[in-house]
Amino acid sequence: MSYANATLSDQARELRRIVDRHKQKGRNYSKLKTLTILSGKGGVGKSNISINLACAMAEQEKKVVLLDADLGLANLDMLCGITAKYNLSHLIDGRKGLDEVLVPLEDSVWMLPGGSGIRELAELDERRLVELIDNVGLLEDRADILIVDTGAGIHKSVLAFASAADTVILVTTPEPTAIRDAYGILKALKNSAESRENKDIVFVVNMANSEREGLDVANRIKTAASQFLEISVSYIGCILRDTCVEQAVRVRKPFYRLFPDSPAAGCIKSIVEALSYSAPREGNVNATQPRGLKAFFYRLARGYFTER
Repeated sequence: MSYANATLSDQARELRRIVDRHKQKGRNYSKLKTLTILSGKGGVGKSNISINLACAMAEQEKKVVLLDADLGLANLDMLCGITAKYNLSHLIDGRKGLDEVLVPLEDSVWMLPGGSGIRELAELDERRLVELIDNVGLLEDRADILIVDTGAGIHKSVLAFASAADTVILVTTPEPTAIRDAYGILKALKNSAESRENKDIVFVVNMANSEREGLDVANRIKTAASQFLEISVSYIGCILRDTCVEQAVRVRKPFYRLFPDSPAAGCIKSIVEALSYSAPREGNVNATQPRGLKAFFYRLARGYFTER
């Protein structure tokens, strides 16, 4: 083994020890739920869905934090019509506090910009990792849901966020390339560590021309996942193609707020209801594992740093 590989292996073992130690120190069964939204292909509307889901959840008297974890094309702030002054990196290095980094979007909805801070997670030593987890943990009593908007594809950071979340929401469109790449994401999740934890995976078909088309796409994905990957994924609905969505994007406002009676807004409301009433599959570790922001970041650190 080369010196570089040996160093990485030692680092992985050390970080695994840190994470396991803190898991044993205090098992956190917070009410907060974490959702990671991902896609195989870019341009399927994942970020737009994240924002509008947050708005719909706020209507159900939930307090929601959006974490923009897209390393390459972070754009949640642009879609919301704001410019984020600080991001996760300022929180990591201690230059800013949590309240300074959080951006209020509306009543009960905040954004935590990720930016370069996502990469900097990989450089944290034990002290800084614990400080970050404790810092972010301050949100435990202020939020009910954390929605993580990741980048497209199967980058390690995407899989790490998927591993850390209570529920993974996979977004696709009816386009053949998007369906193929969605299957690729499912295959990557199957082959990674989180598959051993029987992760809750649900999916949404965006830009469907009809509910029937959404259901057809859903059946293709569910059949392929069951037959070739031996995993079960749940379909929680489609978002119909709607000109109101494009109009809202142009003026940088959530379509759920700008056009509350639009077909797309109705679809978002149905998806939130499906998420609210969906129960963990039998035997799913998520029914017993620690929950909340601290637990999420413990698992995120494990996904980033430990060997598979």
